[in-house]
Amino acid sequence: MTTTIVQIAEKAQKNPELVFNSIAHLLTPKMLKKSFDILRKDAAKGIDGVSYADYSKNLDSNIWQLHHDLKNRSYKVQPLKRVWIDKGNNKKRPIGISSIQDKIVQRAVTTLLNAIYEQDFYDFSYGFREKRNPHQALKYFWKQGMKKNINWFINADIKGCFDNFDHQILRDILRKRVNDGCINWLIDIWMKTQIIDGSQMSTNSEGTPQGGIISPLLANIYLHETIDKWIIEQIKPLLKGDIFIVRFADDFIIGLEYQQDAEKLYEVLPKRLEKYGLDLSVEKSRLQNFVPQNKEHNNTIDFLGFTHYWSKTRKGKDTIKKKTRRKSKHRILKALYLLIKTNRHLKVVVQFQEIKRKLISYYQYYAVSDNYPFLKMLYYRTRLFWFKMLNRRGGRKKSFTISEFKKFMCKFALPKPRILHVI
Repeated sequence: MTTTIVQIAEKAQKNPELVFNSIAHLLTPKMLKKSFDILRKDAAKGIDGVSYADYSKNLDSNIWQLHHDLKNRSYKVQPLKRVWIDKGNNKKRPIGISSIQDKIVQRAVTTLLNAIYEQDFYDFSYGFREKRNPHQALKYFWKQGMKKNINWFINADIKGCFDNFDHQILRDILRKRVNDGCINWLIDIWMKTQIIDGSQMSTNSEGTPQGGIISPLLANIYLHETIDKWIIEQIKPLLKGDIFIVRFADDFIIGLEYQQDAEKLYEVLPKRLEKYGLDLSVEKSRLQNFVPQNKEHNNTIDFLGFTHYWSKTRKGKDTIKKKTRRKSKHRILKALYLLIKTNRHLKVVVQFQEIKRKLISYYQYYAVSDNYPFLKMLYYRTRLFWFKMLNRRGGRKKSFTISEFKKFMCKFALPKPRILHVI
């Protein structure tokens, strides 16, 4: 970070009540250029069709013009290009793709706001923050869940979280810490940007469109005020027993010592969320007595793609273990099958590179302690899918035999699974 950004962070840390009224002047051409440099070079194009490479051809001129527009408030946001990605369970998630110039400005503003809000966020918040990842959240949950005095768990999920933030409430929350007219103006026009979905155009009236660089930070700021501060500053002092919370974006778990505390909190939680325009997902949220002694059917907790359950260590001690969630397992196998099927007409070496890349990406996330059986199954299922699809390629005079395929796999050896994250 630059000296100026460090100074902002130090001021924010020393004075939690300080309101920053003038930070937009830091959006200099130099900062905008640095923001451009750290963007993904292969990112999808926005609605204007301008790629990273296109923009870089006249970079100095483009940056100068962008800075001039920002300074004179003549900067105009390009409409978001909406695409739909598979969410699993036959559902789709909308993603908004910004233009390259909007990405540059959003990246720069996010850098400024991060310097301030990183001093305010709690350690138990892991979603979309620098140097934080889901595996750290899983580790934190395991440590807190293993405490003997934590018996009751609220497994909560917010329905359509990113789509339902109230813009006025978000403005009010932001002004408690950042009341710079230019910054507030930029965030306002990003929130109200137009969205093009195929041949249809609409204006965003609530929520923060997923896909924008600044959207995760705005979501964290909103949920920090709605949930995190409320739990720590208002709820915790009223409880008879201990409490912990771990949150990754809109997916969070609260653990409590006493049933009475847990029931009261579970009753009031939907009302708190409703006050901020949010709804607790009834089908995905529940209160449960998650302890080794409770042998109820399906006494498990789903969190960040894993199902957590009580089991025994080799020494016979109670411990929380994890395995890939069933829905995630089906989605992964389906995605791998479709990848191999749709690419079977390509050269074998190209197929190999694509399958290898996909398999490694799954290993990097799911290769955690206790989850080796899933990794092993994934490896052998991938081999089986590839074997079947190679035998369905057009123009083959004869099919692969098992022995021939084993020799083939010696030449195109897929990466074998191993545990990468000890939790």
